[in-house]
Amino acid sequence: MEVLYRSTRSTEGTVTASQAILKGLAEDGGLFVPQQIPALDVTMDQLAGMSYQETAYEVMKLFFADFTEEELKNCIARAYDDKFDTKEIAPLKKEDGVFYLELFHGATIAFKDMALSILPHLLTTSAKKNHVENEIVILTATSGDTGKAALAGFADVPGTRIIVFYPKNGVSPIQEKQMVTQKGKNTYVVGIKGNFDDAQTGVKKMFGDKELAAEMNQAGFQFSSANSINIGRLVPQVVYYVYAYAKLRAAGELAENEPMNVVVPTGNFGNILAAYYAKNMGVPIAKLICASNDNKVLYDFFQTGEYNRNRDFILTTSPSMDILISSNLERLIYKIAGEDADKNKTLMQSLTTEGKYEITPEMKEKLKDFAGGFATEEEVAKEIARMYETCGYVMDTHTAVASSVYHKYSEESGDHTKTVIASTASPYKFTRSVMDALHKDSGSMTDFELVDELSRISGVKVPAAIEEIRTAPVLHDTVVETADMKKAVKKILGIN
Repeated sequence: MEVLYRSTRSTEGTVTASQAILKGLAEDGGLFVPQQIPALDVTMDQLAGMSYQETAYEVMKLFFADFTEEELKNCIARAYDDKFDTKEIAPLKKEDGVFYLELFHGATIAFKDMALSILPHLLTTSAKKNHVENEIVILTATSGDTGKAALAGFADVPGTRIIVFYPKNGVSPIQEKQMVTQKGKNTYVVGIKGNFDDAQTGVKKMFGDKELAAEMNQAGFQFSSANSINIGRLVPQVVYYVYAYAKLRAAGELAENEPMNVVVPTGNFGNILAAYYAKNMGVPIAKLICASNDNKVLYDFFQTGEYNRNRDFILTTSPSMDILISSNLERLIYKIAGEDADKNKTLMQSLTTEGKYEITPEMKEKLKDFAGGFATEEEVAKEIARMYETCGYVMDTHTAVASSVYHKYSEESGDHTKTVIASTASPYKFTRSVMDALHKDSGSMTDFELVDELSRISGVKVPAAIEEIRTAPVLHDTVVETADMKKAVKKILGIN
């Protein structure tokens, strides 16, 4: 049965996968969700013998049913190639009794590469399938990693332009340098005087602006999204959880049907939602452990059933998780509301107007698969130091949030199920914070001196993504007020 997509805020109409990918966000402001999550139609033993690319096809063919086998395999082959520095694409490292799923071996050394290396190909294929003649403008807000991964994915892709907004003082120096040095005639990077939530809200407003859409259409443009609100971002993320389980089976680490737990450092909720989808497809996942930093809006939600963003926004050493509006949570809310679009819409309106909503006890009951935890800045630094001292393994700040939360969860619950931790970024992306945690004298060193020192102590070669920005010139230096984001887009596109 072909999987079609509907909006989380409407009871009317469905679209195909390619139409959902093209639109990014539904016209009513909702997110596209599959009418049903398809079950895997190959066994785990069959998957155990497959490459990453073969696994990707087995998962994606079920969600992207209007793509031909040739189209989908072509997208996969072009995405998961030598841009990744390991044949495995997403290797598992066993350290201190836990499996770290390393999702940072792509072109920009963060997990966003796993989906953003394929999204441009899915999008351009979708445009052809739907006879789109407009140039597609990818409009994206980033808390640090999505921006560079999207820019790298879409750079010089014919028929597209990409505009990335980021919080000027809310990303790491390496993250910023990666973005502002991005080459490509169709790439634009704009800093905003605000935080990630301000950037994301501004982007969502532009998606819902009918007047702007009409002006763009007249000028030969249409918007699409590279954020995890795009189903073309979410589905490729499901793949690596299926792959991780299959590889642990192949290595004899898991018996047949033995469950595993998954811990995910979480900001916008897309990465852990992908694990939830994998579980719903039939992967034996027991607990989904949602790890937050000091911005623990999700932890509080899982504890109380109330989502409340009315709180201070804290800048932490794990900036990709410095988020108070977790957009992808809406997909889960819709599901636990019994796929009741009106109920979901009411909750989301409450979030917009009052900054909070509360789910019913019946809905909370359906969240039993999830556990929430959070790690303070001090705990994050301690976990980086502990793992280095114990096993010589250096992790980034986001992975350390997850690792710290896992150990607290395991101790408090007595749950010792075999566990996979999503390792979402290379330590080289957050060198200063990592070196501070290891009590190295970072104050007197430049960012790139720290990179070399980290390479020396870890024995891990400096990734190409870092080497290439070492001396790269700044190509993007625009900074605007949040209120001027729309004006900036119109200027870039030459629309008066």
